[in-house]
Amino acid sequence: MEHVRDLSLLPKAHLHLHFTGSMRPSTLLELADKYGVRLPDALTAGEPPKLRATDERGWFRFQRLYDAARACLREPDDIRRLVREAAEEDVRDGSGWLEIQVDPTSYAPLLGGMIPAVEIILDAVDAASRETGLGMRVVIAANRMKHPLDARTLARLAVRYAERGIVGFGLSNDERRGMARDFDRAFAIAREGGLLAAPHGGELAGPSSIRDCLDDLHASRIGHGVRAAEDPHLLKRLADRQITCEVCPASNVALGVYERPEDVPLRTLFEAGVPMALGADDPLLFGSRLAAQYEIAREHHAFTDEELAELARQSVRGSAAPADVQEKLLAGIDHWLTS
Repeated sequence: MEHVRDLSLLPKAHLHLHFTGSMRPSTLLELADKYGVRLPDALTAGEPPKLRATDERGWFRFQRLYDAARACLREPDDIRRLVREAAEEDVRDGSGWLEIQVDPTSYAPLLGGMIPAVEIILDAVDAASRETGLGMRVVIAANRMKHPLDARTLARLAVRYAERGIVGFGLSNDERRGMARDFDRAFAIAREGGLLAAPHGGELAGPSSIRDCLDDLHASRIGHGVRAAEDPHLLKRLADRQITCEVCPASNVALGVYERPEDVPLRTLFEAGVPMALGADDPLLFGSRLAAQYEIAREHHAFTDEELAELARQSVRGSAAPADVQEKLLAGIDHWLTS
């Protein structure tokens, strides 16, 4: 048995982590206590809830748990704590760069409006980055269950704050609802303002949802994207254009996209040359963080240390990190391999 290198020491970039979903379970319990919020039993059981989102009811239940957790974030201090702890967890897992995804709409009513909410989030990210040494930026995500005009407003706001740490524009929630093309104007605004387009696709819906993200939203990254494995032409297209898929193996299994960790098509994408950035999605609900996703690749897909290092490189190259940060992380990955 070869000596197995520690995956929490492998430098990597984390490109798919949702804001509320990054919360520590212990923090959720403390905040619920502080505000007298009665959490659903599934969130207080001390282990990840049993989830399946492949039917409408399952997705609704997943969203309800997420909303219950979000209801515990009420003051600027809660936001600062969430962001600092997310950064600490990422550093512990070997991350050198984190792009955290947030829809500020949800927090605006409690934080004094949309602009104060964005400013509080960006200030929290600045502070956490300084305190932990983790490079950290923000992806603002529109909700595809809401009106496309809301997404345009959000895109304009995101562009206004591009100098303050917003690097991308996303589209989240159930991709079986709301056509990607309805959001084409919002994404055009974001791209014209220099933001990276990173919508969700190819998770609960099949390969066509990924093609829509490419054709209608001109995505340069795809949130999830695993269902591309079902379409060889699409795999080739993603590989040729080097579109990074933010693949979240533990999330895919928890939500019933695939039955078992070994069914997530990591090898199919990897061998087709599609760049991947493994991500944790919502650790609060799925029970595992960043390094654990690399463990899944090692344990269930027999990725060698060389291949795991290549996955880490792909995450760095797919990030919005500046060139000097990328170089430093890539050098760290080489060092991990030779150590």
